[in-house]
Amino acid sequence: MADDDLCCFPKDSFLGKAPKKSPLLLRMVVVVLLMACSLYISSVCLKQVGIVSVNSPGIIKIVEKHCPVPNIEPWEIPYVHYPKPKMYSRAECECSPVRYFAILSMQRSGSGWFETLLNNHTNISSNGEIFSVKIRRRNVSTIVETLDRVFNLDWLSSASKNECTAAVGFKWMLNQGVMQHPDEVVEYFRTRGVSAIFLFRRNRLRRMISVLANEYDREAKLLNGTHKSHVHSPHEAEILARYKPLINTTLLIHNLKQVENITAQALEYFKSTRHMILYYEDIVKNHTKLYEVLDFLKVPQRELKSRQVKIHKGSLSNHVENWEEVQAALQGTQYKAFLDIDY
Repeated sequence: MADDDLCCFPKDSFLGKAPKKSPLLLRMVVVVLLMACSLYISSVCLKQVGIVSVNSPGIIKIVEKHCPVPNIEPWEIPYVHYPKPKMYSRAECECSPVRYFAILSMQRSGSGWFETLLNNHTNISSNGEIFSVKIRRRNVSTIVETLDRVFNLDWLSSASKNECTAAVGFKWMLNQGVMQHPDEVVEYFRTRGVSAIFLFRRNRLRRMISVLANEYDREAKLLNGTHKSHVHSPHEAEILARYKPLINTTLLIHNLKQVENITAQALEYFKSTRHMILYYEDIVKNHTKLYEVLDFLKVPQRELKSRQVKIHKGSLSNHVENWEEVQAALQGTQYKAFLDIDY
């Protein structure tokens, strides 16, 4: 009997064919999977770099880059900023955090010298006495507008850095709008995360002598017909130091007390802000005080240098026309110590 005859059923009855799937359905499944993958990839990319198309087709413009959260203490977060200047792009420095500061001081307290030290640091930009121009401190609005420009890195000066700026600020004298609008200025500092560096002079008598000598040179222009508040050579310093001001001893105690009160009032106004207090004499005697400033600004430690030369050196008796009268006026008062301090 042939093998085929052993089988009672035809072969096709055991090999059932699977029903054919629709090609259209398969295509739809593939399309859906591709769309899901595309959406996932796009969402991952957008988390790293925000993009938006501009009018010209095929052009993509980067508008925002999400920077990694810096490894800092929670209390520091309000003081870390990522400025976006209108005048240029920070490029590779875009994610370098910047801290804001202001040097609050009084004329002839060493603030100019101190600022040159800060600007000697690669990552610090201090833009000078910007509110010496009256129109910028005309009212609160102009003050805020100026502050915004400085802290947004849109204030270009010789202090502006090409490197990644880590701290940006300026020098602000207390008689240039600070004490006239203390509530608004303090509020700005607190809400914008601006740190204050107070720089004062312990020996207010030396400061007074420096103020009087500088006012005289503003008119006399002793250096070849040019007025200079700061000098860079011992020869220039010697020429300016030859002038000996005559101090009004009748008003001497009153004037010293007035400066003391302004200092105390300023510290009271800003007690709720992040701040530090420095004295010119302490920095002169101990340059390591500058490391405390760098720590305060959270920038790398480095040695800071200045080309400025001190004008009035040595005993005050060499720099005052009526020294005996000044001595007599301060003897037995709380300001007697000012007669002997050399800085």
